[in-house]
Amino acid sequence: MSEVTAIPAYQAPKARSLFEPHRIFLMVLFAIILLSMAWFMRWDWIPKYQTRLLWGIWETIVMLFSTAIAGFILAVPLGLVQVTGPKPLAWLARGFCTLIRGTPLLLQLWLLYYGLGSLFAQYPEIRQSFLWPYLRQAWPYGFAALTISFAAYEGEVMRGAFAGVPKGELEAAKAYGMGRFTMFRRIWLPRAIQRTLPTLTGETVIQLKSTPLVATVTVVDVYAVISKVRQDTFLTYEPLLLLAAIYLILTGILVFSFRQLEKRIPNRGV
Repeated sequence: MSEVTAIPAYQAPKARSLFEPHRIFLMVLFAIILLSMAWFMRWDWIPKYQTRLLWGIWETIVMLFSTAIAGFILAVPLGLVQVTGPKPLAWLARGFCTLIRGTPLLLQLWLLYYGLGSLFAQYPEIRQSFLWPYLRQAWPYGFAALTISFAAYEGEVMRGAFAGVPKGELEAAKAYGMGRFTMFRRIWLPRAIQRTLPTLTGETVIQLKSTPLVATVTVVDVYAVISKVRQDTFLTYEPLLLLAAIYLILTGILVFSFRQLEKRIPNRGV
């Protein structure tokens, strides 16, 4: 009788210790850098600009999340129509994504602000409407440019996610008697979002790094505040290092939040 070979049980990899030699070295080096910055550089300007900095950070966070949410809402139909059709709408969606992804975001922002904004000002009907107090400001154009950019990039991601959902799951939903909208709401969309979470994390971080561009059209975000500090104090390194630290902290919070979200969502395979 042949012997049955026992299959060893799967063992999860052990968590790596925080106090490994190379990590201790990096922590010590980081502490030395922080102490050197605090001792040898000028930071006496921070109390004077504290309120502006907090307001700028808030503007950056609002711009990030509002454009990411609005862009994702637009990305869902952009990705879906490329998979399901009809073909004319699929071609339009594919052309839109190709055009936006193939041109610089700064160019799109300037075309909206200096082009469309100047065009609106030429029509008395628009200047006399209730929309003019908003259209004369810069933030609607920054919001529109960042939203469109996020929608185009994430639309391509959603296209791949919708196409990658196993057909067996959709066929099982049909056999169960689900309608098309119910199947989309309960099966297709949740599975597609689950597949895009890692990519969505990276796209959101990139969106955060794109927000400083709105300062070029006079939106006062944290980058604009730091630029004002540099002009007033004639300092270069200190304001820029503070700006880098702010973006690093925001990026760390984003990555941590998305990873916690990924852990909470059950993994049912790809």
